[in-house]
Amino acid sequence: MTLFVAEAGDRGAPAVVLLHGAGTSGWMWARQAAVLAGELHLLIPDLPGHGRSNGIPWTSIADTATAVTDLVAERTADGRAHVVGLSLGGYVGLHLAAGTSWPTGLIVSGSSVLPFPNRRLIRLITAAMTPFLRSSALLRANAKVLRVPAEDFADYRAAALATNGRTVRRVTAEATSFRLPAGAGTSDCPVLAVAGGDEHELVRRSVPVIAAGFPHGEGRLITGVGHAWNGERPDVFSAMIKARVLGGELPESLQPVDPEPA
Repeated sequence: MTLFVAEAGDRGAPAVVLLHGAGTSGWMWARQAAVLAGELHLLIPDLPGHGRSNGIPWTSIADTATAVTDLVAERTADGRAHVVGLSLGGYVGLHLAAGTSWPTGLIVSGSSVLPFPNRRLIRLITAAMTPFLRSSALLRANAKVLRVPAEDFADYRAAALATNGRTVRRVTAEATSFRLPAGAGTSDCPVLAVAGGDEHELVRRSVPVIAAGFPHGEGRLITGVGHAWNGERPDVFSAMIKARVLGGELPESLQPVDPEPA
């Protein structure tokens, strides 16, 4: 499959793939792209069933990881890149870090690898809400929960409207049953797992599990932010990416989490 991809920065610079969350698209990385394109080579795809890739059906996290691998092979000189994934993008990133050798590092934020209670009920609720996904009231409610800045609502709405109900149902089913991939324990990929302090408990509790699951894993927590904190604190999120890719200290607001299994 050929994904739509926005590309920025010099192809001679270190490559970074930015993978968005469910129900949105690569637009969510606009603030990071504006800051990082001067020093990094950015690849920002719209994942299957989303944005300008919505003509490509969402099949699975594994198939999407293959498409991202193809993208990196085509758009970089050495077929290698750092991966940054938020929520759904984080699941794809974890699959890549555990199962492939090309990622030079992974930052995963807002992803859970722990069992969701009442998965069947969650899927039923998602199916029931699907006909209302285009409702302005629901979109505004979701944007409020995600703390989307007011100036970003139009872009958020456009991205959400480009995601069909079938994609939402399939992604929800897969995300709620996601577990740390088997290959994590033998991966050479440096992994930084992050969560906002105001995120769902399962996401916060997953941080030390992910950190412990990879030989080169570590976990951090940033207080006072929610799930889509790259929009709430774009300065810190961008600084985090630069530190991991170019070297340097992580922002002080990212508090270390001991890598202990749940």
